[in-house]
Amino acid sequence: MMNKNPWQTLSSKVEYDNPWIKVTEYQVINPAGGPGIYGVVGFKNLAVGILPLDEDMNTWLVGQYRYTLKEYSWEIPEGGAPAGSTALEAAQRELLEETGITAQKWTKILDMNTSNSVCDERGVAFIAQDLTFGEADPEDTEDLQLRKLPFQEVFDMAMRGDIQDGLSLVTIFKAKLLLGL
Repeated sequence: MMNKNPWQTLSSKVEYDNPWIKVTEYQVINPAGGPGIYGVVGFKNLAVGILPLDEDMNTWLVGQYRYTLKEYSWEIPEGGAPAGSTALEAAQRELLEETGITAQKWTKILDMNTSNSVCDERGVAFIAQDLTFGEADPEDTEDLQLRKLPFQEVFDMAMRGDIQDGLSLVTIFKAKLLLGL
């Protein structure tokens, strides 16, 4: 196993910076010894995902139009944990905000790199159980639809390709294995 960094960084320049991401271009010597460039999208928030499960193994999906993809997407409830907040705090806030659900039991099941060839984003996911229901209060940037579905149907949607969001897919598949659903 190779643990040594084969890349040499010659210089870096921030090309873009906003409250959510920073894009940096690096001048490098690549592993083969040649000159090159490498662009990295740095994320300022930790991605969090939540799979709420009630006592009958139903869950909730959030549907929204994703500007980046120019298409509609069904996903587990998701959001970001800014600096100064924990993944669990952010997950609790996002679940309430997007679905109106609060949970008494939280189980962390996932810690992943979301797309490590171009970005440094990390994702964490939880199963939320012992649920209480209230009113959703989405952000101004969110025009959401909610669907309550049996977990097996959500798993089937993921297998058919009806769910394509990476954090959602990995969370659904891992929950299926961990819970034996």
